Amino acid sequence: MTDTAARTPIPRIISVDDHIVEPPHLWQAWLPERFRERGPRVERRRLGEMKWVGGAKMYEYELDAPDAPWCDVWFFEDLVHPNKRHVAAVGFDRDEMTLSPITYDEMRPGCYEPKARVADMAANHVDVSLSFPTFPRFCGQTFWEASDHELGLACVKAYNDFMVEEWCGDSGGALVPLIIIPLWDVDLAAAEVRRNAERGCHAVCFSEIAPNLGLPSIHTGYWDPFFAACAETGTVVCMHIGSSSKMPAASPDAPPAVAASLSFNNAIASLSDFLFSGVLVRFPELVLAYSEGQIGWIPYILERADDVWKEHRAWGGVADLVPEPPSTYYYRQVYGCFFRDNHGLASLDEVGVDNITFETDYPHTDSTWPDTKQVAEDMMGHLPADVVWKIVRGNAARMLHLDIEAPPRP
Repeated sequence: MTDTAARTPIPRIISVDDHIVEPPHLWQAWLPERFRERGPRVERRRLGEMKWVGGAKMYEYELDAPDAPWCDVWFFEDLVHPNKRHVAAVGFDRDEMTLSPITYDEMRPGCYEPKARVADMAANHVDVSLSFPTFPRFCGQTFWEASDHELGLACVKAYNDFMVEEWCGDSGGALVPLIIIPLWDVDLAAAEVRRNAERGCHAVCFSEIAPNLGLPSIHTGYWDPFFAACAETGTVVCMHIGSSSKMPAASPDAPPAVAASLSFNNAIASLSDFLFSGVLVRFPELVLAYSEGQIGWIPYILERADDVWKEHRAWGGVADLVPEPPSTYYYRQVYGCFFRDNHGLASLDEVGVDNITFETDYPHTDSTWPDTKQVAEDMMGHLPADVVWKIVRGNAARMLHLDIEAPPRP
């Protein structure tokens, strides 16, 4: 179909994976007073050339390098965390989205200011947005790595209070809260899920591969109180690529483009873990969401997991844990997410039209802002209207418990 006028219109989008660059005042305003002096703070410092080194460290740079560009830098305990242009990339030309320092003055205000974000969403045909953290990292591991977990817990709660009350509070439902948890204590994590569910939050960050952070695996049963809290409160467990602080790469000296190309590998590993862990069997109401991992890989891993279950479950250690083919639990309890994936869309029957969601990735370099509507139309304009509605709107609304209009008739 080449006639643009005949293509399926794209309804207003619910983006399930965007990002916030935390404003400088966040922890100084939201921490209890006794913690503020030791809480995260921003200083404007000069920052030398940044170099990609991969792994958990990711970058090297010289702080206070003479005559270097200015950068707004987060400090917390021994952590030094510069703001980077490729993380706050919207508004720059593609070739200007470099690995370089940036100040808040140079960022588009929608990166860190909620009213400006909502305006940028409206200009981009986006109705609702769910944003992952930046300084706390994608599942709050910054505070897990802190030496003082009393302070860390206060920082987690302060972030969540900001997220619910300031970032989302006056947005009229355009901004949906996504919280973090104290990863070092599963009972505190469960309590934080319940505390925020009581005020309407139904999404929480978690690590795709917790052992990479030095935490127990999902096979141990350690996380069951957290999973129970999520299942009981209808809170979706959101796992972003990189939330294990370890991005896959073929070689230690490979350029960042290799890690970016292989980033979906962690989602494959994580989904395989969950499908064979018994977690989804024990918690049939638990919902998982894989963010920014794309969807084209899903058909094969489901086929392979089902084949392993069929042929190898007796010696493979899952005969008693997983009573049905693993794909059963994927179709029942898991969502994938994409922004550009024609291959995945060509495999909708296997991916599951009820199992995929859409994103804009604002304000990262992958972001389709401000052209998301056109990008979506180019990929999905040939699909039926009811299918497009599910992919860009309906599935996300069901996942996040949003009250929206009825779907179009097929």
